[in-house]
Amino acid sequence: MLYKFKSKNAGDVIMLEPNGRRILEVIGKDAGPKGIVLPGEMLAAIAALQAEIAAEEKALKEADAEPLEGPGLRQRAMPFIDLLQRSQRSGDEVVWGV
Repeated sequence: MLYKFKSKNAGDVIMLEPNGRRILEVIGKDAGPKGIVLPGEMLAAIAALQAEIAAEEKALKEADAEPLEGPGLRQRAMPFIDLLQRSQRSGDEVVWGV
C-alpha cells in the first residue's frame, strides 16, 4: 500500500506503507486508508515529528551506532513536514486516500 498525501497548495507526497504509517502514528493520526490533517493540527504535528527526529538521532548518537542503513526518519519526514508547513500557511488541509 502507498500513502499519497495531498494538499491544494503543494505537490503530493507519496510514501510506502511502513513509512507513512510511522509518520501518522508520530502525529497521532489513525494510519487508516483515508484521513485528514486539519490546519489547526499542523503545528502540533510538525513539533511531534521534529521531536521524534531529534529523539531518533540522539539515540543513535548515544548508542554510538552505525548510521542507519537507508534513510532515517529525518529524510523520510522532511517532505511531509514541508507539506504541512505550506498547508498550514495557506489554511488548507492535508488528506490521504481520497
